[in-house]
Amino acid sequence: MSTTGARDRTTNLGPMEVIVGPENCTPPARGSAVTIGAYDGVHTGHRHLITALGSMAHQRNLDTVVVTFDRHPATVVRPESAPLLLTDLDQKLELLAATGIDRTVVVEFDEARANESAEDFVLEVLVRGLGARLVVVGEDFHFGHGRKGNVALLTEMGARHGFEVVGLGLEADKAGEAVSSTRIRRLLAAGDVAAAGRLLGRPHQVRGVVVHGDGRGGPELGFPTANVDVPGDVALPGEGIYACWYGRPDGSVHAAAVSLGRRPTFYAPADAPILEAFLLDFGGDLYDEQAQVAFVERLRDEKRFPGIDELVTQMTLDVEATRAVLSTKAH
Repeated sequence: MSTTGARDRTTNLGPMEVIVGPENCTPPARGSAVTIGAYDGVHTGHRHLITALGSMAHQRNLDTVVVTFDRHPATVVRPESAPLLLTDLDQKLELLAATGIDRTVVVEFDEARANESAEDFVLEVLVRGLGARLVVVGEDFHFGHGRKGNVALLTEMGARHGFEVVGLGLEADKAGEAVSSTRIRRLLAAGDVAAAGRLLGRPHQVRGVVVHGDGRGGPELGFPTANVDVPGDVALPGEGIYACWYGRPDGSVHAAAVSLGRRPTFYAPADAPILEAFLLDFGGDLYDEQAQVAFVERLRDEKRFPGIDELVTQMTLDVEATRAVLSTKAH
């Protein structure tokens, strides 16, 4: 889903209602329990907060609402250092729908929104748009121009406008380290997709269209690959060879050995890594299809081989390693 030109549009994603723009909201008759945030990745920490929101909403007989944004706010506020995305908007909405939330409101984050005061945001979105009776956020949550909005400000305004505020601590892993989107990005950059997947609660997935490559994979190497063109604002793991699940538009999922790199055996280093997926036990045309590639485990670093024979030998080993890894993993 894209919000481009989508003002005044209301859609449904399964049982979860999706509303684009707070101006299109009608407050539920019984009031809302609301959480607000970028929710990039909808990781285990996010889901812990949403579960708590759902429990408190049930006790108070309120509808549950996530307020999120059509892009990461940092792309507007500090574009030079904006993080790469763990999920695009479509993925984020799908993952939020899977939590059982009643409604998600997608707010367009532009320059005007970036300059809006925290007080105006509360009045427009929480009070008038959603009839909030409960707001649950992380205890370190900040919002509004200059990040002046926080739990204290929400609590003060809640006392005036009839909503309760709960600030929750960050969810931690078994080692006691907080779960965060920033931490997951670091793990991905290091190629540790298994650890990133544990914090996400699922393998990290990227999506893109299958495009034409240089034609070497099938005729020359015997391993025809799907070249997946992933948008540049999406976080890719560090370069290397991975065991992955590959999803097609027809809903089928295939084991795949994936090379994410610059093909040093054949070329001088390219400007950006290329994602090439070899689907095990598959024959067919994948061009122009949308692909979903979920990274399960890193197999090895990318390396330059002396020649094609050595590369093919290693690719054969990679395929068998992929088969072994995924034989024990659900997709």
